[in-house]
Amino acid sequence: MAIEWFKSDAPVAQLLFAHGAGAGKDSEFMQQMAQLLMAQGINVGLFNFEYMDKALLLGRNQPPQRADKLIAYFKQIYAKLDNNLPIFIGGKSMGGRMASLLACEQTVKGVIAFGYPFHPPKKKDTLRTAHFSELLAPLFIVQGERDTFGERAFVSELPLLGPITIAWIDDGDHSLVPRKRSGFTQAQNWQHSAKLAADFMKKVTHD
Repeated sequence: MAIEWFKSDAPVAQLLFAHGAGAGKDSEFMQQMAQLLMAQGINVGLFNFEYMDKALLLGRNQPPQRADKLIAYFKQIYAKLDNNLPIFIGGKSMGGRMASLLACEQTVKGVIAFGYPFHPPKKKDTLRTAHFSELLAPLFIVQGERDTFGERAFVSELPLLGPITIAWIDDGDHSLVPRKRSGFTQAQNWQHSAKLAADFMKKVTHD
């Protein structure tokens, strides 16, 4: 149940940051985003859910556990945090969804979701937004315009209830990566995403 910390020299907040379903805390996205957020004055704590540690131990993929198991483990990790800085929780894809579910029962400053899975790909009638109205903290979603788990044209029409803000990333996919022909780069999109998330955390902290 170890947390890998990326600590800023002058932190203003801390983010407990959960990974997505298919890649753990050592993935390029998680490591790079933690570095970028740290540079913006956010202490970032990464961890692996139990099934991901098991997958690494066995050397083969493991399916994610049920949501209640993931949330219970997330809560255990949360309990290890110090209260010396404002606490935010969040994650990539599935990790962001679990953070938002935890925020319906746990008091935190806010929730950050990169690539929120509004629905499974090609299953737009299976929405994962019913709990939004129960959030106890503001939810900030950083979403790629082309995300197959919730593209801009579709999500923009949803009647989302709750304290939710969505920031759209130009031509981004589920990992906020643009196509080469878009004129944008992965580095630009990730840097912009980190700044948006950090600015949100700073604003909430100072409000």
